[in-house]
Amino acid sequence: MSLFRPDVDRIQGYVPGEQPQETGWIKLNTNENPYPPSPRVAAAVSAACAGRLNVYPDPLASRFRKAAAELFNVDADWILPANGSDENLTILNRAFVDPGELVTFPYPSYILYETLADIQGAAHERLLLEPDWSWNLDRVQPQIERSKLVLVPNPNSPSGNCWSNATIHELVPPNGVFVLDEAYGDFRDEPHRGEILHSETGRRIVMTRTLSKSYSLAGIRFGFAVAHPDLIAGMRKVKDSYNCDTLSLAAAAAAIEDQDWMLENRRKILATRSRLTTALREIGFDVVDSQANFVWATHPEISHQKIYEALKARKVLIRFMKFPESLDGSELTGLRITVGTDDETDGFLSILGDILR
Repeated sequence: MSLFRPDVDRIQGYVPGEQPQETGWIKLNTNENPYPPSPRVAAAVSAACAGRLNVYPDPLASRFRKAAAELFNVDADWILPANGSDENLTILNRAFVDPGELVTFPYPSYILYETLADIQGAAHERLLLEPDWSWNLDRVQPQIERSKLVLVPNPNSPSGNCWSNATIHELVPPNGVFVLDEAYGDFRDEPHRGEILHSETGRRIVMTRTLSKSYSLAGIRFGFAVAHPDLIAGMRKVKDSYNCDTLSLAAAAAAIEDQDWMLENRRKILATRSRLTTALREIGFDVVDSQANFVWATHPEISHQKIYEALKARKVLIRFMKFPESLDGSELTGLRITVGTDDETDGFLSILGDILR
């Protein structure tokens, strides 16, 4: 007899991307930023280490909330820090969804949404995207209307495409909460600062952000939510008492205060993204126009899994992804490739060219 809850026994659990610990890899599989964080981060962490580590951290993350609030032109009570975006997604499920209530999300997309709904004991349904990664709003509207929580990454993963604010408004459930997951929001051609939260439906929208991608802090684990204070106040009841430690708070505040550093890294990534997209198309891949720090590439003739395995054998890691459900009932596979440095990208393209030849 199992000691676990049936909901836990039933699920397989989310599988993170591979993280080899030895050196020598070209690692383009988990969408980390290839550039270091602001030098202010190391200085802030060093200062925190010399400080009062014997005392609990600020449970309200006051310095960070002030900096983030200024960036998004809101008051600090609109901001909820978390141990990465994934913790905010967990908080959202715990705060708004009772067992049996419906959670929906686009598909293909971020599979963790499904896992978190399962852990909560919620019902969940996939909102199947069109083959070109667009929405058929008429088809998904009945599911949206029954949803307590709708989670939509924008830009989407693994495709990297973005949907307009007009489309997002159509996806807000009439009797629930809409989560705008903007883990890759800073890599959009035209990033926004949460204007959608001040719209007619904005009081039921929670925007989540992470410092893992654009701020180069995947190793720190820090994210935050931006939403109307009524939503943030309820979510705060659900979070752990001290969910962000002293070192991550110091690093996050220093990083978000140095916008010039982040924007320069962003500029380099967008330039390399464009070059990577062009190069892949020239050797026969179909590539979605990406608004993220990765691209989604498919090949009409060659097995994606074989490409992935051949690259891995040469110490190049990308993400082979397989989605068993699509509108026409077929399995969708493809390769999600993180935008690395120019040297990493050149090395990847050279090895990929050898494999294809």
